Amino acid sequence: MANNEYEQRRQAVAEGLAGRKLDALLVSFSPNLRYLSGFTGSSGALLILPGKSILLTDPRYQIQAPQESTCQVRIVKGPLVIGLLAAVKKLGVKRIGYEPARMTCDFFDAVKSQLSLRASLEPVHGWIEELRMVKSADELELIRRSVDTNSRAFEQTIARIKPGIKEQDLAAELEYRMRRLGAEKPAFETIVATGVRSALPHAQPTGARLTAGDLVVVDMGAFQGGYASDMTRMLSVGPPNAKVKRMYRAVLEAQLAAIDAVRAGAKTARIDSAARKVLKGHGLDKVFIHSTGHGLGLEIHEPPRLGKHDKARLRAGMAITIEPGAYVEGFGGVRIEDTVIVTEKGCEILTPTSKDLYIV
Repeated sequence: MANNEYEQRRQAVAEGLAGRKLDALLVSFSPNLRYLSGFTGSSGALLILPGKSILLTDPRYQIQAPQESTCQVRIVKGPLVIGLLAAVKKLGVKRIGYEPARMTCDFFDAVKSQLSLRASLEPVHGWIEELRMVKSADELELIRRSVDTNSRAFEQTIARIKPGIKEQDLAAELEYRMRRLGAEKPAFETIVATGVRSALPHAQPTGARLTAGDLVVVDMGAFQGGYASDMTRMLSVGPPNAKVKRMYRAVLEAQLAAIDAVRAGAKTARIDSAARKVLKGHGLDKVFIHSTGHGLGLEIHEPPRLGKHDKARLRAGMAITIEPGAYVEGFGGVRIEDTVIVTEKGCEILTPTSKDLYIV
């Protein structure tokens, strides 16, 4: 991503400081730090002021930080709070915004105890997350690449698997393939759950083997270029029975109805309602136990959330998932998930993988 995009983001924040009665904003949460500076290191703090942004990090990143960011880089030997306090004293700032939901208690306590009467920390809620919700053209291209990599890894893996493979081995193969195709890492721990375990929405892979008659959920995502993708597809070990077919058709119908409801200006609860209405018609609304989707980007789960009580409105340029499901204890579960981009009149479905029930 071009450095001027990071600079424009910091400029927008700097211009918003006065309206919030702040002299500076302190950011230490890694995704927000990356969004504003381009810095990808594991240790950093960013201080944004009108006309100036200071990135503090440790000696491990003295070469990397200036390569990734056009901020003023200050290398701190010792705790970052030492460098931060020195900068605050030199600049004379009095009111510093911080992200209470994103800052560790240790870092907050260290900063607050050392500031004394020199300056105050003022809580700022969700400001950068709000900016992150609508993606730029460059961000959307990175998400497209991540989605493509994720889907290709799935298709390469599924073409090779046989009944009897362990859940853990299938998950490992999926993650291996996505890395070979360019992903930095999985976006989350890959979910592979077979048989009755497919009714667990966030099941961790085990040594259980895929056995004839099993329904298998595969939920996977990749981080590529720092941006996430997310997809769920279903497998049947051998031909599915009539109950599986009915359940699968119901969830697919719900997913397509939710996708059809996506457009700029729509309330997120309306998307959720579209999926639930379909599942209710099939008698499955009581076993749909999570929200219909979520935003993604620099994090796998980020605003907006698409649940029954969520009141946000979709905006063009948001990247979201659509993933209704049905989970019957003692039988199994079905979830179908795509990554989509909200447009003015609908959405662009990024996930290229067929939504057919895969037979292995």
